Amino acid sequence: MTDAEFHAEDLVEMLKAAGEPTRLHLLLLCRRCDLSVSELTWILGQSQPRISRHLKLLCDAGLLERYSEGNWVMYRHSLATGMGRLGNLIDDLIDTRSEPTISYLDRLDQIRLKRNARVQDFFSLHAGEWSEISRLQVSERQVETVLHGILGSAPVGDYLDLGTGTGRMLAILGAKASRAIGVDVNGEMLAVARQAIDRPDFRHVHVRQADIHNLPFSRESFDLITAHQVLHFLDDPDQVIREAARVLRPGGRMIVADLLPHGFEHLKTEQAHRRLGFSDAEINDWMSAAGLVPATCIKLTGRPLPVGVWSAGKPFSKQEKQT
Repeated sequence: MTDAEFHAEDLVEMLKAAGEPTRLHLLLLCRRCDLSVSELTWILGQSQPRISRHLKLLCDAGLLERYSEGNWVMYRHSLATGMGRLGNLIDDLIDTRSEPTISYLDRLDQIRLKRNARVQDFFSLHAGEWSEISRLQVSERQVETVLHGILGSAPVGDYLDLGTGTGRMLAILGAKASRAIGVDVNGEMLAVARQAIDRPDFRHVHVRQADIHNLPFSRESFDLITAHQVLHFLDDPDQVIREAARVLRPGGRMIVADLLPHGFEHLKTEQAHRRLGFSDAEINDWMSAAGLVPATCIKLTGRPLPVGVWSAGKPFSKQEKQT
């Protein structure tokens, strides 16, 4: 049996859980984006206790996942292996042009429009700050070109983006991954990131609220981890690199894109920067201390704020090499 197949008994239980009109629609909706109980209640026009009971059955069957984000409880389709195929089958078989499905999807679009409006308000509020950074810093397109050069054209497997912010890294690398998760502690930034990945071909891409110092993932869960313009906001970037190494699989790769040393002191007070860039020695020492093997840093200059792109691999143990 492959990882994408189920035992007959397990599949029967999943189909039983899905085999009810409201639950089928919940699966359909949560495949399109992460939704709260209150949003699902409004879309389906049913009471909160009723919707919650249906959601519990779907979560117990492994078809949906439940997670907390601040004061909110959110639901999304399961990221477990094989669930995507089952979700695709349900999607293909439901007639989305008939009632009540078409009305439910119309209300979902209304929720997306409201979310987008909130995101635009957030961008407008911080436009001045980001305009200043964009003027000083090497263009993001240059950084993205370097990232693609490091990774090549091969699939990257399970991908984790630390401090995902606007979700830009997920947007440009998500297509290479079999599963992609962006984590950030800031709820407003997660709303921005959700807009960046709200597309039909990105149903394997999600964001969630989490502290990058203490990731809610087990050891050796990811094949690729990125930290893009995150470490200079931290007092203890070495701890984040150690935590990333913990959840990185042997043979996997970590990539850090951040500022090189600079003298713009005002960024500490005006932009909450904790560090004025990093040297090769600092990043490489932290990576080595975490058990990673650093590669050569690629330096992007030409603007007042130069950027470095560091990558490192996690070696296999002697036992793993022998097997």
